[in-house]
Amino acid sequence: MTPSHDISRLIEIMAALRTPVTGCPWDLEQDFATIAPYTIEEAYEVVDAIDRGDLDDLKDELGDLLLQVVFHAQMASEQNAFAFGDVVEAITRKMIRRHPHVFVDKDGNLAASHVKEVWDRIKAEEKAERAARRPPEATPPHKSLLSGVKAGQPALTRAMELQRKASTVGFDWNDPRAVLAKIREEADEIEAALDHNDSEGLAEETGDLMFALVNLARHVDADPEAALRATNAKFERRFAYIERALEAQGRTLEQASLAEMDALWNAAKTAT
Repeated sequence: MTPSHDISRLIEIMAALRTPVTGCPWDLEQDFATIAPYTIEEAYEVVDAIDRGDLDDLKDELGDLLLQVVFHAQMASEQNAFAFGDVVEAITRKMIRRHPHVFVDKDGNLAASHVKEVWDRIKAEEKAERAARRPPEATPPHKSLLSGVKAGQPALTRAMELQRKASTVGFDWNDPRAVLAKIREEADEIEAALDHNDSEGLAEETGDLMFALVNLARHVDADPEAALRATNAKFERRFAYIERALEAQGRTLEQASLAEMDALWNAAKTAT
């Protein structure tokens, strides 16, 4: 096998990795469910490369993400469900259909806002067609307002979308301070679960607190995913400050007390 610009080489490599006996033992053990977390991880790494403005890294991360698509397509092909070519055909058909002003009506001059309206209308048509193709037993008995919120999104993003959708019918707070009061209420419920040593309750109440925090982010026009990524980066910078400060003293993290590290953390807050 040699590297190539041709997608067919990547498909051949994936097929070889999944070939019984001669393939890779790890790759052969995988299924859709076990690969799914890696697919999400690679998508995040693409976003990280974009945030850092590292186009060379972006090239590599896009390749890793493409591998995920090829991996899933290979497993589906082994089940005679669909192949990589079917994935390409499906998305090209979708893009042509969703851009009639480009591929059908060559004289169409649409404003960006109108393009989105057309896109949303065609997406709704496609969704109705998919629902019509499902067997009756697969059709949900109840059509919820929240049914259109995709289940495969990261939890923070999906929480934001669920709340946005509910707000369209007035199920929402009008003041961020009301959300802040809800956050305090959820924190009190976590404390009560701690008092009762209720591990299940702690997990549930922690989820409720996170949901309320997303709601606050929505009300103050902050993207919770972006806000958390920024906080992660800030934590890394400040922790690195602690490591460098201790290294300058000829000491390791293990040799420092929590009080010492906390004092360095406070120093890092003013330095970074």
